[in-house]
Order: sequence, then structure tokens, then C-alpha cells
Amino acid sequence: MRERRQRLREMFVPLRHDPGHAQVDFGEALAVIAGEERKIHFFAMDLPHSDACLVQAYPAETTEAFCDGHNVGFEFFGGVPRSILYDNTKLAVARILETVGDSARGPSASCSRTICLRSLRPSGKGNDKGKVEGLVGYARRNFMVPIPQVRASLN
Repeated sequence: MRERRQRLREMFVPLRHDPGHAQVDFGEALAVIAGEERKIHFFAMDLPHSDACLVQAYPAETTEAFCDGHNVGFEFFGGVPRSILYDNTKLAVARILETVGDSARGPSASCSRTICLRSLRPSGKGNDKGKVEGLVGYARRNFMVPIPQVRASLN
């Protein structure tokens, strides 16, 4: 039984983050905009090797916000990463292409083909892109408390 339990235990391998790679995700938080409390969506981009990060708020998680977040990130970091790791959001992944042994991802029309698209496998977990998941939580706990207040609408 002991040997069987050892084989069934989930194993973790320390992640190594080479320079030039990024992770992207969206998070949600509350904000008071023009006196009305509403949900906002924030784009988070993390460069795991250097721990550099960017967080930008949007009224909705849309293709426009996705593209604008990337443009702002590329300008902020001073370049385009070699690859970007996404979850399986439809904003980045249009379809899953079946291949032998694994699934390749077909980029959405909004994703540039000059960037290496990397996305999680269908059964992927949040710890596969743990740096940006941690950034989303950190931003929610530290940048969104107390609830941000803005006088004008974000639209």
C-alpha cells in the first residue's frame, strides 16, 4: 500500500523562469465609479524571471482590453516577450487543435502570430502559471483595498 500511495502522490517540480517570458491573466475586483459600485476587470502581466509586473483596470474583460493591456505592457516593459503563457481564455485561444499526445492551441484573431502563444493544457491548474495568479491575488488584496473610487466613468 505504501508503494501505491507514493506512486499516486502528486509531485511538484520547482519552476524555472528564463528571461524573456511573460504570464498574463485577468482578475476581478469592485470599484466605485461615478458614485456607483461595480465590478471591474484588471489585466495582469508578469515577467516571472525579474518579478516585474503590470496591472491595468478595464470596465470589462473584452478583446479590446486584452489587446490594450498587451500594448500597455509592451510599452511599460520596453519590449515584447519571447513567449506569453495564458490560461485557456477565448481571448487568446480560439480553438484546441488535437495532436498526438497533447493539445496544441490555435491563436485567436486578436493574438499576434509574432508572439509565441503558450497556454495551459485543458487539465492545467493555476499553479502552472502561478506567478501571474499570485499577482492577481496580490493586486486584489493590496491595490483594490479600500475599494478604489473614480469620479468619471471608464467607458
